[in-house]
Amino acid sequence: MTAAALDLALEYVRLGLRFDRLEAGFVDAYTGDPRIRAQVQDEPAPTPQQLRDRARELLREVDASGLPEDRAEFLRGQLTGLECSARKMSGEPVGFVEEVGSYFEVDVELGDEAAYAAAHAELDTLLPGEGALAERYAAHRRREECPPERLEAAVHALSSALRDLVRGQYGLPEVETVRYEVVTDKPWSGFNYYEGAFRSRVAINADLPHRLSQLPHLVAHESYPGHHTEHCRKESGLVERAGRIEHTVFLVNTPECLMAEGLADLGVQAAIGPGWGPWAAEILGDLGLRFDGYLAERVAAAAGPLNRVRQDAAVLLHDRGADADEVSAFLQRWSLVSPERARQQIRFLTDPLWRAYTSTYVEGFALLSRWLDARPDDQPVAERFVRLLDEPLTPRRVAAELRAA
Repeated sequence: MTAAALDLALEYVRLGLRFDRLEAGFVDAYTGDPRIRAQVQDEPAPTPQQLRDRARELLREVDASGLPEDRAEFLRGQLTGLECSARKMSGEPVGFVEEVGSYFEVDVELGDEAAYAAAHAELDTLLPGEGALAERYAAHRRREECPPERLEAAVHALSSALRDLVRGQYGLPEVETVRYEVVTDKPWSGFNYYEGAFRSRVAINADLPHRLSQLPHLVAHESYPGHHTEHCRKESGLVERAGRIEHTVFLVNTPECLMAEGLADLGVQAAIGPGWGPWAAEILGDLGLRFDGYLAERVAAAAGPLNRVRQDAAVLLHDRGADADEVSAFLQRWSLVSPERARQQIRFLTDPLWRAYTSTYVEGFALLSRWLDARPDDQPVAERFVRLLDEPLTPRRVAAELRAA
């Protein structure tokens, strides 16, 4: 690594840490030299304008740096996202669609209500009975709810089973570990706090009901082979072996978030694949927790298109002038959620730091699903998926590979 490349990467890290001075939580994880963070903490608090100008300066340096293209592309995308965040922090009006494009390198459009109606028709067939579909869907979900006092045991059982699979398929450092804790009063269902040195703390929000069929996705997303696995493998490979210190900091509202959430949402597919429902039902059945794994898998597939509804809600709320009541009604109609759940989703969509983040799940899963499905016929899923865990891929690079396929 040249001195110029090291300086540029270090200045990017410093810039990212400075954002956390203005918005606590902007740095999702930092595993680098603690002295660098301490130095940033000792600086005078930056202004948003200073952060914006520094992001622009570093962008110009990337273009003239001569860095390997994958490294330059990663830094270029990250700094573009940071420049947009700084503009928003300074009070500059930024539309939601523009914000998502700057942060995550994707273009957002409203979904197709005909696709949502088709998903409803499929669910209507899978969940026969009296009453409206929303009522039957809610009843199905209630039947799958995990008793709160059994939540921790269920999570640990699934985590252990998934960990064994991921160790065999992808490999993990021997010393890696995940610690789970139950929390309340959060706008999300689960959150991975990566602490470095191959350790994660995963918080699970007890305010929301957790369904037995959803728990394998939650554990796969946060731990194996999702966020924890990605952090471990990138710390071991990109940071320790390749010396790419830009990967010691993980920053909210940047392209790496879309990649991370997309790969994490593919966790069950990458670790288990078809048959995950019966697989999870057998593991949880050993704890006396029962659900129909076959039905759960079919319902999840049928409901998949409704994942996009929450992004539509954000567009309506922020760019189309809809008020919270209209958006709540939209979510209840198409996502088939309760008024309480709709309010929880709107809370996430109106959080100043997280309002655009819903697109990382919607667009990340859509983009990476297409990319995973576009692999050569003779390439195993694991061989393709491991690239997401190990390489500094960007949404723009993945989209280019899809176009070239």
